[in-house]
Parts: sequence; C-alpha cells; structure tokens
Amino acid sequence: MDLDDKTHIEVIRSKRKTLAIEIRPDMRVVVRAPEKIPQNEIMKFVEEKQNWIKKHLVQMYFKAEEIKKQKKEPALTNADIEKLCQKALSVIPDKVKYYAEIMGVTYGRITIRNQKTRWGSCSSKGNLNFNCLLMLMPDKVLDYVVVHELCHLKQMNHSKKFWKEVERYMPDYKNYKKWLNENGGALIERMLRR
Repeated sequence: MDLDDKTHIEVIRSKRKTLAIEIRPDMRVVVRAPEKIPQNEIMKFVEEKQNWIKKHLVQMYFKAEEIKKQKKEPALTNADIEKLCQKALSVIPDKVKYYAEIMGVTYGRITIRNQKTRWGSCSSKGNLNFNCLLMLMPDKVLDYVVVHELCHLKQMNHSKKFWKEVERYMPDYKNYKKWLNENGGALIERMLRR
C-alpha cells in the first residue's frame, strides 16, 4: 500500500498521542496520526498493519457485495409483512416455550412487530417482542434471538454474565450473532423500501 496514493490511504494529523487506522464505509483507509510524528514512522505503522488492513478491506468488500445482492431482492410489501407476522405468531411462541422450559424461566406476553432497529426485546415485566423479519432468517438465527431475549430474564443487561448465559444454552451463538450483523441490515432495507 502506498501512503502517497490518496485513493487508498489518507493521513489525518491532529493533537492525538497515538497512531490509529480507520477503514471508512467507502473503503478508504485513514491513518490518524499525532501532528509531529515523522512520515517514516507512519509508513512503518501501516506496513506492520497491512495484514489487518487487507483482512478488513476484504470483509467490507464482501459485506458490500452481500448488500448489493440483497438489494436485488424485491421490497417487502405490506401484505408480505402481514404474512411474516402471521407466520411468526405460529412459530415463535413454540420456540419461546421450548427454550424457556430448558432454561427454567417464565415470561409474560409475546408480541410480534415489524421493527426497524431491533430483532427482539424483553421488558422488565418479562414481556417479549420479536421482529417479524426473523421469519426470513435461518432457523438457528431465530433460535439465537429467542435464547438471547430469554437470557434477559436472568440478566437485564449485556454484561459478561449475560453472554455466559447465552453461551450456556447456545455454545455457538457467535456464528448466529455474526450472521445477524452481516445480513440483518439488508432485510430491514427491504422492509423500508415499501
């Protein structure tokens, strides 16, 4: 990577004390540097971080390609959302009941919504909300969201204890959390296009 190639790497100097690398959504690599640090130190830092930079650029590229592919999927109509809600009402309560028995927790009301920012939520009263878009996801991802919300009945936070609870009932939860992070946005985008 060439520091002088502005299309690849941009150096921003400021009153900071350390060097840092940031990769922007448009795939520009930005090096944030202290004002007085010599250029050769910046270049050395970038050389040392080349593997990290390449890895993250590749990840961002594939994520952008996935979003492009999802954008080719048709927008979800109001009728589609209604069908997803009906399907969720017939699927999610059974999954909640199944996992709640395994986990030894009790819950309140279950509500299905077409939310723009959340896949699920758990109130302090033990009521559970789930996003109807979960019906468009792999079954194991849906299971993860159910387990996640039920774990909030034990830990109403996202502390280490909370994640230990999730891992206890779903040891490979990180795979499904990653799937949500990488693909969930495209599903919400399809809903927002209607």
